[in-house]
This record gives sequence, C-alpha cells and structure tokens, in this order.
Amino acid sequence: MNLRSIDLNLLVILDALLDEAHVSRAAAKLNLSQPATSSALDRCRHLFADPLLERGKGGMRLTPKAETLRDPLKNLLVGIAAVVDAPEEPLSDIRQTVRIVTADHPGILIAGPLHHALARSAPGIDLVIQPWHGAQAVLESLARGASDIALSVFPTIDETAFHCETLLQEHYVIAMRKTHPAAAGFTLDRWLAYPHILVSGRGDTRTPLDDQLAALQKSRRVGIVVPSFLMVPSLLEDSDLIAMMPSHCLPPDAAERFHIVLPPIPVAGFPLHLAWHRRRDKDRAVQHVAGELRGMLSGR
Repeated sequence: MNLRSIDLNLLVILDALLDEAHVSRAAAKLNLSQPATSSALDRCRHLFADPLLERGKGGMRLTPKAETLRDPLKNLLVGIAAVVDAPEEPLSDIRQTVRIVTADHPGILIAGPLHHALARSAPGIDLVIQPWHGAQAVLESLARGASDIALSVFPTIDETAFHCETLLQEHYVIAMRKTHPAAAGFTLDRWLAYPHILVSGRGDTRTPLDDQLAALQKSRRVGIVVPSFLMVPSLLEDSDLIAMMPSHCLPPDAAERFHIVLPPIPVAGFPLHLAWHRRRDKDRAVQHVAGELRGMLSGR
C-alpha cells in the first residue's frame, strides 16, 4: 500500500463509521452530508478490500476485518493528533463534548456541581451523562471511543489500556422513616421483619447481601425494586419500607427526614473508580473534566 495515496481525512471518517455502524449517524457526528459519508465508505472499502459494514439483522454490522481495524485506527489518529496538534489553547477556548458514563450513583453527586464548575473554568466544554450497563460494557465503550470518562466500580481492569484510580471508598447505611417501628432498638431481626427497597438498573431481585444473610440462615423480603436511588426517599417517607443505600446517595437533608443507622451486620463497601482509555491521557478537555471530578469526590 502506498501511504502517500492515503487521505488522512478518510481515516477520520472511517473511525466514525466504525463507531456508529451507521452512515447517517456518522455523517451527523462529523458534520458531513450523508452522500459524502457514503462516498467515503466506498473509498474505504476499496482501500481495505473489504465491505467493512454489512447489512445484518436490525441494521448494519462490522465485518471481522472492520473489528480488527478499530483499535489500531484509533491509536493511529491519536498519535497523528499528538504530532500535529497546535500549541495548548486556553481552557476558555476549548469547544468539546465530554461523555461520562456512570451509574445513578455517583451521577446524582456530580451532574450539577460539575456543570457549575465547568461554567466557570471551561464554559465551552459540554457534558453528556451516559447510563451504566455494567463494568464490562463501560470498558468496551471507553475502548470504542463512545465514552470518554467512566465513574464506576471495576473489579479488574487492564492498566496498560486504561487509566484507573480510586476516588472514594463508599460504605452502606440503612434508612427508614423517622417513625418507623423498627427504628427503636434496631436489630438484625427487626431489620429483616420489614420489606426492603432494592435499587437495580437491571431489575435484579437478589444481591450479595442475600447470600450473606443466607450464610446466617436468614433472609429478607424485597418489597420493591426500583431503577434509581432518586426514587427511594419518597418511598421511605410514607411506608414501612427500609433501604440499604450507599451513604453518598442519601439526599442532603436525610438526617432531618429519616432515621439512619449502620447495617446490623458487617456489609462490605466498595471503591468508586475514575477511568479513561489511555488514548485520552493527553486530551485536555477530558483531563480537565477528570480533574474537576477528582476534586469533587476525592476524600468525601
């Protein structure tokens, strides 16, 4: 292959096509017309002697050849950008969208404060908060370039491909209404005598806590499963439901509204991680947003 014959702009378009697997969405992402993007796809097919995108059930899908091109292509474009980038521009001049994938918690904590912080320090950086669908899906999204930053829990991670740091160590608390009959003389049995709220974006009805209780020959009744911690306070206020929640998911006025205690048995907390793909190590907008998040959450 003659490298002098390759148009680098063509590789930028191919990168978007492989990310989106859809010509119209890739065109919109690049601010190009659909015919121009389709023409670029035809040129890429000729360049790589492969269809790259094929029609499949439910839409277009990447060919095996296209899948093998994704990571090398992204790494190549990042490397080229590092060579030809202009001198560092002021934060106030940056115009970029940064995509953060996170669960309900800690999304509750960061959305408002991060928006206000960026309005002061880098008003041209826009945010997209993306939903969390599990740690593996998050890593795949970072690797594809569909997300820029993740706030999540990663039991294992390839540190050669991803930067990952611990922002805080979360612990659990029990919350119920102030006049709840279990509040006085709270014990394990009183906790288990009332229905629980379980928060799960995937509709799970069982968690590691249930295995822990089973080892004690105990069990609980999950009275309701909801997809968001934002739904919990109103459910607690007018019922006998009890919730076990990460402490940072409590509303700011929780101490005035609810009876809050520690679990009656030891319940392991979890670390909250900040992560990005190492291709983003020198992305100034991504690194600025990461720094703002670090300042907000570290040591809480």
